[in-house]
Amino acid sequence: MSVPIRDDDLRSGRAISEAEWKRLRQESLTGLPAGLDPGNPDVLLPYQRRLLETTATNEVTILPKSRRTGVTWAAGADAVLSSAAARGAGGMDSLYIGYNLDMAREFIDVCGMWAKAFSQAASDVGEFLFDDVNEADPTDTRRIQAFRIAFASGFEIVALSSRPRSLRGKQGYVIVDEAAFHDDLEGLLKAAFALLIWGGKVLVISSHNGESNPFNKLCQQVWAGAKPYAIFQVDFDDALQDGLYHRVCLRTGETWSPEGEAAWRAKIIAIYGDGADEELFCIPSEGTGAWLLPAVIEACMRRDIPVLRWEMPANFAYKPEADREAMARTWCESIVGPHLSRLDPRSPSFFGQDFGRVSDLSVIWPVQIVASLYRETPFVVELRNIPFAQQKQILFWIVDHLPRFSGGALDAGGNGAAQAEYAAQKYGEHVIAQVKFSIEWYRENMPKLKETLEARGMALPADTYTLEDFKLIKMIDGIARVPRTRTTEKGEGAAEGKTKRRHGDAAIAGALAHFASLMPVVSYAYTPAYGITEPERYGRGLERTDGHAGRFVADLGIDPASGRSLW
Repeated sequence: MSVPIRDDDLRSGRAISEAEWKRLRQESLTGLPAGLDPGNPDVLLPYQRRLLETTATNEVTILPKSRRTGVTWAAGADAVLSSAAARGAGGMDSLYIGYNLDMAREFIDVCGMWAKAFSQAASDVGEFLFDDVNEADPTDTRRIQAFRIAFASGFEIVALSSRPRSLRGKQGYVIVDEAAFHDDLEGLLKAAFALLIWGGKVLVISSHNGESNPFNKLCQQVWAGAKPYAIFQVDFDDALQDGLYHRVCLRTGETWSPEGEAAWRAKIIAIYGDGADEELFCIPSEGTGAWLLPAVIEACMRRDIPVLRWEMPANFAYKPEADREAMARTWCESIVGPHLSRLDPRSPSFFGQDFGRVSDLSVIWPVQIVASLYRETPFVVELRNIPFAQQKQILFWIVDHLPRFSGGALDAGGNGAAQAEYAAQKYGEHVIAQVKFSIEWYRENMPKLKETLEARGMALPADTYTLEDFKLIKMIDGIARVPRTRTTEKGEGAAEGKTKRRHGDAAIAGALAHFASLMPVVSYAYTPAYGITEPERYGRGLERTDGHAGRFVADLGIDPASGRSLW
């Protein structure tokens, strides 16, 4: 098995210069390298180009993928460009690790094709043998078969054993293929990351192999921000959107059509059957369990955090507007107001709101980032059967009293869209996130919340229903989210069998508050180093009736009504 390289390439014995390396890499991203099919204007599909763009700027890249999308094929191009380059252009050895011999052969064949296409001087593909010594028993010496391509740059592409010790003494760009199927992925990655110390790179590619697999755990950690690696996902539909079926038609000689693509998609999904979610759509199996252990949730709970609940009968919505406004204002001042003393006037404030009108609750969850990045929850507000106008009134009253208000996130789906838009209009579209829940939102943000809760980095109220809401979140198709099932809570009329429905409302509001606290802080008002604290201002009756302007003059120690100094 050899790759035909032109004789003049072999005689030239040249390494790629930095300028030529940049040109070839750009050609691989945008055009057609010499030697490939001239009828194919873009040799790499968009997601394959994104792979090369990501590895070029990140030390570690994680890529969960669908089967047979050509990701490894693109990684071969990356390996050739890395190993054919001179040292001054960033060249290095490429070390490929699959879990069996056939994968190694296939990858070296792909790299040989790229080497020919890029017209680089490379040796014939050959086998070599080396001693793989068991360090625990030096007498146990195994002969491990591996493959390589040598370049005039002095660097090589080498296919290695999947044993962690195969990386000992090596340096370069490590490509771990189908990582979820390696026997000791954690040990392998530990050995691979050691190469980063001297300027190496690591690419981890895989389809999923169960929710509890180390590869899925690694993905969750990266999405949570616990690992400083780059990550992006390519599922079957992502690949189709970027032209995968067009490429299949080019290969098979068929004519592309939307109907043909739809039929082909359905056929492939039918072939995989029950395994399609995991094999094609990057959803690890065994994903129906609890998201967080109850002990983790309870460890974050504190008895001094109140849940402030307000519920009104259905006919309240048809009371005169002045009466409704007065009752809502009185409730805010008498019930919510005293708890504002829990807020630190020096710390930035955020909030999240999960909106509900009839079937579900509206939950407003304020949070402050205090010392050591701890997310302090001063109180939580739950509103049931409260009219739209009064929900808006209550939210604005609370936000106007939050010291150093820096951002909020609202459920912008369904009935919540209007409330989210009103908030963005009042406080700014860069300060308010209007969240439309999606699989991508849950995938990116729920691992971050879990990471915070497991580290006891956010306070939760010690409340039975809040606990049940957080327990309701399940791993569904590999993603933490609230299932369609609703729970019930017993109200004051429980003796008559009266129940009230919940749908994880408090947990979603808490997740939105956590999401808001990660948003970039936008500074929009003057905060004095000295002056009356928020509780003192509230105690003197200096309610901010004019929004930000009222806050500004109150912070300066000026009575908004009279304009006189308060000192």
